[in-house]
Amino acid sequence: MEGATSATGDKGLQSGAIGFLDGLAIGLDSTAPAYSLAAVIGTIVIAVGLNAPGVLLISFVPMFFIAAAFYYMNKAVQDCGTTFAWVTRGLGPWWGWLGGWAICTTGILVVGSLADVAAFYLFDLLGLDGLRDSRGAVIALSVVIIVAMTAICVIGTELSARLQRVLVFFQVGALALLVVVAVIEGATGNLPGHSISPQLAWLNPFGSGVDYSDVRKGVLLAVFIYWGWESALNLSEETTDSSRAPGIAGLTSTVILLGTYVLVGITVLAVGGVHEVKQFSDNPGILGAIANTVLGPLAFIVTLAIITSGLASAQTTIIPSSRTSLSMGHAGALPAAFARIHPKYKTPALSTIVVGIIATAWYVLGSLISENFLNDSLSALSLAIAFYYVLTGIACAVYWRHELLRSTKNFLFIGVAPLLGAAMLGYLLVESMIQLAKPSASASGTTVLGLGLPLVIGAGFILIGVVLMVAWWAFGNREFFHQRGFQTVPRDVAEGRAPTAEAPAHAQA
Repeated sequence: MEGATSATGDKGLQSGAIGFLDGLAIGLDSTAPAYSLAAVIGTIVIAVGLNAPGVLLISFVPMFFIAAAFYYMNKAVQDCGTTFAWVTRGLGPWWGWLGGWAICTTGILVVGSLADVAAFYLFDLLGLDGLRDSRGAVIALSVVIIVAMTAICVIGTELSARLQRVLVFFQVGALALLVVVAVIEGATGNLPGHSISPQLAWLNPFGSGVDYSDVRKGVLLAVFIYWGWESALNLSEETTDSSRAPGIAGLTSTVILLGTYVLVGITVLAVGGVHEVKQFSDNPGILGAIANTVLGPLAFIVTLAIITSGLASAQTTIIPSSRTSLSMGHAGALPAAFARIHPKYKTPALSTIVVGIIATAWYVLGSLISENFLNDSLSALSLAIAFYYVLTGIACAVYWRHELLRSTKNFLFIGVAPLLGAAMLGYLLVESMIQLAKPSASASGTTVLGLGLPLVIGAGFILIGVVLMVAWWAFGNREFFHQRGFQTVPRDVAEGRAPTAEAPAHAQA
């Protein structure tokens, strides 16, 4: 963060406000690694048993491929709207608008649930069992958390980055401590009798006795716990070395997450054994239980990590939605009010506040309907994530198509990898829709026209987006939709002689 400057970019954001390490911290914290892993590891073990670490490993592949797409698209076009801006150029404004809308919906769907996790475990850590078990108290504290995190996002990117550095250090550090102490106690024979010695075979997702359908179920759960790393790229216009640092931060985040998830997954299985882990299906308490065994009186550190995970992700998840709506407002895809920048803090204050208000309303109303409604909302999240990832992978290959045959590296990393990642996630998108359509997929037990509520929520948000897009075309700014799609990266940008492709003049609001 040294060397930050007060200069502003074309959207009014503060250029050079953060550096590579800040982007890396924000990318990691957005995924909420402690909570994400704790929430799914039990269910994955039910599906594939001791091969759970292998499922975590294979689930990394499509995410890394899509991270490559984000890297190369950011290299060509540094825009805080990421998928919206890139897909608009590569596939056209209609697909770009829907991609931007999908990003905006993710913040609405998930921010409240993350704050809810932090509030619940904070009461638990403090021994306030009455407040912990009171939905009213948890909801009230969650709203306070959302308001506080929204305010931090408004006050400034530098403040957000400083907070995230602290939170990611504590969160990943707590998980690393759990792994290291477990290895030491295993080597000295101090683990309980039901513990298991780790085996290399655990890294094979298709191990003995595991069906393909079981692996598919595990991957459907595991792949989306990698989501969030791209928040670093939503801050590209505010990052030093904006054409390289944000993309590298995104790629590095996915690799760090891979190591964290696999090592902690192995530790959980080795210490608890399959039987104990299965008892925590859909219950993030598994990490606390393992920590009690491994760390004893220091187990509260892992509980703090889960609280930190929820707090950090609640704040950083606001960033993609607010920056995307800013970019859309600046490009004329939303009302110009969304492009307003706070004169003092140089942040998209209105966009950030709007995201915070809508996310709070969705969380409070959903909580009043049913506690399990939030689980259905989180299940629907996977549809929006897969949708805009698929669009980005395809748009990368299309936008760079004239450069793909200039080198083997270009062909593999700009063409094959993004398209393969898009194909994998497209398949998972279809599979998710099939699974979420089943009434049994609804945690609240609610169905609409015989369909599970998670699919109805996910599809409903997309349909709302289509309606809003058509309305904006009809009554708002038709000029945005007249942009030419299937553009190609300028040669001087592809070869590094120019920093970024210029935005079409008629796209400006």
